Amino acid sequence: MKILKKILVTSLLTIVACTYVSAQDSTGMVSYQDFEQLQSDNALAKKIKISGYVQMQYQKADTAGISSYDGGNFASGVDNRMMVRRGRVKFTYDNQGAQAVMQFDITEKGVGIKHAYLSVTEPWINAISLTGGVFDRPFGYEISYSSSSRESPERSRIFQTLFPGERDLGASLTLQAPKTSTWNFLKFDLGLFNGNGIAVETDSYKDFIGRLSATKSSSDEKIMWGLGASYYDGGFASTTDKTYSINDVNGVKAFTASSNKVGDRTKRQYFGIDGQVSYDWVMGITQIRAEYLTGTQPGFASSSSSLTAAATGNVFNRKFNGFYVYFVQNILETPLQAVVKYDVYDPNTEVSGNEIGKAAAGATATTATDAKFSTLGLGLNYRFNSNVKVMAYYDMVANEKTSNIVGSNTLTALSHDRKDNVLTLRIQYKF
Repeated sequence: MKILKKILVTSLLTIVACTYVSAQDSTGMVSYQDFEQLQSDNALAKKIKISGYVQMQYQKADTAGISSYDGGNFASGVDNRMMVRRGRVKFTYDNQGAQAVMQFDITEKGVGIKHAYLSVTEPWINAISLTGGVFDRPFGYEISYSSSSRESPERSRIFQTLFPGERDLGASLTLQAPKTSTWNFLKFDLGLFNGNGIAVETDSYKDFIGRLSATKSSSDEKIMWGLGASYYDGGFASTTDKTYSINDVNGVKAFTASSNKVGDRTKRQYFGIDGQVSYDWVMGITQIRAEYLTGTQPGFASSSSSLTAAATGNVFNRKFNGFYVYFVQNILETPLQAVVKYDVYDPNTEVSGNEIGKAAAGATATTATDAKFSTLGLGLNYRFNSNVKVMAYYDMVANEKTSNIVGSNTLTALSHDRKDNVLTLRIQYKF
């Protein structure tokens, strides 16, 4: 095989070299400049890296037409589907402390940009980097944890809600000592972003994100741990003159309006902490990861998701919290990996249970948007080889129940636990 590879490479170089011959001189000889050009092209090719992955999956839902955070809502009347969940191709060019990255997502839904950024590291102490363009928001741990490596099909509900698409357009500064330094385990990120994902900017406000993290390992590298703290401060321009917040109205917690000026900035503020630990022992590698978020989220009556376009209605402010916990166990020295994940998102911590949907005179009642959801996921991963991974994963979704939101449609009522569990069978090829 090695001999065959050498023959192919030699033949390819010969063919490429010969393409220069006819255009260079009449003697039929390849000039010195031609070989210089070949060497230059070869050096350029070494600086470009192409990578990516494709995820093909089949999903089965409990009920047709459910709303879902497992790759998007199911279409009306559909309870099973096949889809290319992600088809990523990434181009990276590295040269003398600078890096340019372009990543695209190619699926049956079309082609979209996932990354388009440049990063430059100063050459004196190699500790300060500036990144600009479209890239992962430097908040928390799960956002930047690649979908190709993640042990569950999707990110947690709270991250999908607060950071739809994970990425944003902006610039960030990273401070981290070189790998040879004893302080390399510390990393500090801070940046300014548009705040509405990779969409066109809709106002003059910019959102601030800061994160401090630390990662360490034991001398034998059998134990590895990490800790992080993140802060988000931002918001968007109001397009109406009213803002709604939760208040007590004659013993009922409901939304009441306050006045503001059109164009005033809403308050979007998050605090997050995260931790990770892994232990390599006789039973295999054991990993535990957890993350907790809390803060204030401006949304609307029908949604608590962060905006990806200009605001189009009255703002509803909500105090929220949520978390996720992963337990991942590699099974001995086999290619099998067991996964347990539990995540919770409470979009409105000021109401619960039968308080949700309760009417109050002169106020706006809360809705299903204010209900808490929790998800228990169980999975089994099989690494066929270094490129191929097979996943079987079952998400069991539970919603907060209230007697005030009932209806004949089982997909929207909250008087019971909705039947919206999802089974995902996926195969991934990474290159």
